[in-house]
Amino acid sequence: MDIKLFDSELKVMDVLWREGDSTAKHIANLLTEEVGWNINTTYTLIKRCIKKGAIKRTEPNFMCHALIPKEKVQEAETDELIDKIYDGSVDKLFSALLGRKKLSKAQIEKLKQIVGSLE
Repeated sequence: MDIKLFDSELKVMDVLWREGDSTAKHIANLLTEEVGWNINTTYTLIKRCIKKGAIKRTEPNFMCHALIPKEKVQEAETDELIDKIYDGSVDKLFSALLGRKKLSKAQIEKLKQIVGSLE
């Protein structure tokens, strides 16, 4: 994915991914409630996302539509995290994640199934 979204822009995108196509006003109202942002802040971020090609604006009512799916952003962010923090090593990432918390037997079994499906 060629588009790099900042955390604040991801909050705007998250509203669209959860709610579907929405007016800029609806997005701004939600983010005022959820994050405490000023309406102008949200409009500025929406315009940035439009400029980057992440959101398409249509009329009437400044309707916003997400042009990139959440899964694509998650994939790109995960790849960046692995490259930046774990030297490109997926096994280092998993080791760090699994070493942080006691897993239940059910969680261990689920992870075994996931790994088994990759083989």
